Amino acid sequence: MEYTQGVRFDSLGLSPETMRAIQRRGLEMTTPVQAGCIPPMMDWQDVIAKAPTGTGKTFAYGIPIIEHTNPEDESVQAVILAPTRELAIQITDELRDIAAFRPGVRSVCLYGGQPIGKQIEALKKRPQIVVATPGRLSDHMKRRTVRVDSARTVVLDEADRMLDMGFIHDVTRLLDRMNKRKNLGLFSATISREVMDIAWVYQRDAAEVTVREDEQNKPDIRQFRMDVAQNEKADVIARILNETGFDRCMVFCNTKGSTERICKFLQMRDIDAECIHGDIPQKRREQVMHLFREGKLRVFVSTDVAARGIDVDDVDIVFNCDVPDENQDYVHRIGRTGRAKRQGVAVSLIADYPSKMRIDDIARKTRNQIVPVKFGEDGQLAVAE
Repeated sequence: MEYTQGVRFDSLGLSPETMRAIQRRGLEMTTPVQAGCIPPMMDWQDVIAKAPTGTGKTFAYGIPIIEHTNPEDESVQAVILAPTRELAIQITDELRDIAAFRPGVRSVCLYGGQPIGKQIEALKKRPQIVVATPGRLSDHMKRRTVRVDSARTVVLDEADRMLDMGFIHDVTRLLDRMNKRKNLGLFSATISREVMDIAWVYQRDAAEVTVREDEQNKPDIRQFRMDVAQNEKADVIARILNETGFDRCMVFCNTKGSTERICKFLQMRDIDAECIHGDIPQKRREQVMHLFREGKLRVFVSTDVAARGIDVDDVDIVFNCDVPDENQDYVHRIGRTGRAKRQGVAVSLIADYPSKMRIDDIARKTRNQIVPVKFGEDGQLAVAE
């Protein structure tokens, strides 16, 4: 089924505790993916959902999971697998929001890069919901610090990304162990061959939910490209930020070195910037992401590791400091802005001919209009001839 409309949350037969948590967030209407997924998951049906990033997928499976969780039962009742630690942390935060008025419902977040001892202590509190990256969950199972064979609901979030990252054997091994499950939810921006393989093997009569990027949920993003010299990228970013006064900005780079460099150059220009990439310790990464989420950091510079891992509704502008190698990465990067019905801006900086070829290819394949701009004589951005 294709879904383009939301429904009222109070029409879904949810418990008063869950409704209280939803109302506390100021929400009345579901997004289309929530309207499509909550009823079948409440009925313990398998679901395969194809929906663009930023359409409210966590609530689509999180609400049924919280509704089904029995606080008296201390065994693991639900497992959610995510490709990155950032996404796993974000999912856990959202689940805790939904369960705010349900004492006794506990969740734990398991991911690599954090001392395993701390996670073992958290597991001793007998959480009913486990959110994890596949590798770290496999580690815990080998150590016998967690048992997931009692799980009744299993969800693969960002399933395409997880399988692309080489987790397919970990995922299938985990699904084979969780053979008491009543339903499996697959949530994915694209339904790749690998996602279909998992669906064929592990799902039965799944409810298919497709949310198209129609005008209802397609982000409103003005996309620009700008020719700049390689050594002028930080100047251009600083100049655009100073001209526009935008408060919340994400800058994406392709390499760790580029991320560090751009971040330092922005700091030298008195721009409040911090960066994360794979070599930065997990604790520091979490601190930076927390500052950005709380609105206490103006510019967040990152490799693609965070493109899907941070969910902030009001990023004003995204810069592609380097043009990404994959078309899908471009879509995910710019999808950080233009959310929650606000207009966003994305600017790609083009410093060489290969980058120009890549951005042309991205515009063609993703059917996006990326307008060439330059600084006019008055210092404002103007369409380049």
